[in-house]
Amino acid sequence: MTAFLVRLVVTAVTLWIAELLVDGIAVEGGTPTARALTLLGVALVFGVLNAVLRPLLTLVTLPLFLLTLGLFTFVVNAVVLLLTSWAAGQLGLPFRVDGFGSALLGAVVVSLASFAFNVVLPDRYER
Repeated sequence: MTAFLVRLVVTAVTLWIAELLVDGIAVEGGTPTARALTLLGVALVFGVLNAVLRPLLTLVTLPLFLLTLGLFTFVVNAVVLLLTSWAAGQLGLPFRVDGFGSALLGAVVVSLASFAFNVVLPDRYER
């Protein structure tokens, strides 16, 4: 359970970093507590979509992965981020991503931030 909570918080922090660095990604809300709770909710949605859709999208686009030597990963991550924005809106979470360009840049930021956290965190939180 601890590993799940750590991953959830790490994902929320990476989404927050993306919000800070990318103009087209925003968490709308009032208080810092409300924004933090929104980010945790969005992180949960992002995690579920990543677990369910990302493997399917990767399988379907496998030739593009091979052709681009894996760089197409960012495009798949951008699609998942856009779907997260849509799903968050459906759930009443004030999170938005304004278009594919913002999603692509946000996907790069989230990937790099996640990589940095994975380097720093102990291995017991990886599973």
